Amino acid sequence: MKKYLNILQKSSLFSGLKSTEIEAMLNCLQPKMLEYEKNEYIAHADDTIEYIGLLLEGKLQIIRDDFFGNRNIISKVTPSHLFAEAFACTPGSHLYMSVVTEMPSKVLFMNVNRALHTCSSPCVFHSTVIRNLLSDIARKNIQLNEKLTHMTRRTTREKLLSYLSAESLRHNSTSFDIPYNRQQLADYLSVDRSAMSNELCKMRDEGLITFNKTHFDILYSSDYKK
Repeated sequence: MKKYLNILQKSSLFSGLKSTEIEAMLNCLQPKMLEYEKNEYIAHADDTIEYIGLLLEGKLQIIRDDFFGNRNIISKVTPSHLFAEAFACTPGSHLYMSVVTEMPSKVLFMNVNRALHTCSSPCVFHSTVIRNLLSDIARKNIQLNEKLTHMTRRTTREKLLSYLSAESLRHNSTSFDIPYNRQQLADYLSVDRSAMSNELCKMRDEGLITFNKTHFDILYSSDYKK
């Protein structure tokens, strides 16, 4: 794990811990590292999961596919970030989404029960990890609520403006990059890709925004045309 110590230090799970403390905590969490190929499923909807996942290398998508093959991207996972922690902390709960790789990836799985319960030789870092885990779950809940705010807008334009406005605030700038390509953004907002692309072009022609691939600039920040 020494190779990935810098990634672990960036993880919200180990926030506030020194490298030696992280190594000591890992001894409690019974970690195991698994490798996956591109487009490989790490977990499927309706699975149960007992281990927290932490991405060491690659990129993951948290997705939900319906019966007709329509895909909704719930979120992306990049190195040092956790996934499936809320389900792992709820024994017997079934995933409502799937986890799939966007590129070849390496994932560290950790025993959530060892994180939530004090071991026979309790380490002083346990309380910090438990607080960090709770904070991460709360943050993910806020992000999901934000996504729902975008999706409940009535039109494609309103969904785009809601999302781009939130990203602008997140970056504290009217010029920013988003983590999604066009198809992924359409899947994230649950809109048709062609309709979304047409709307983006209209917004550009109206002087609201400019964009180049995943980079956006907001030019007009009030009284948006609907």
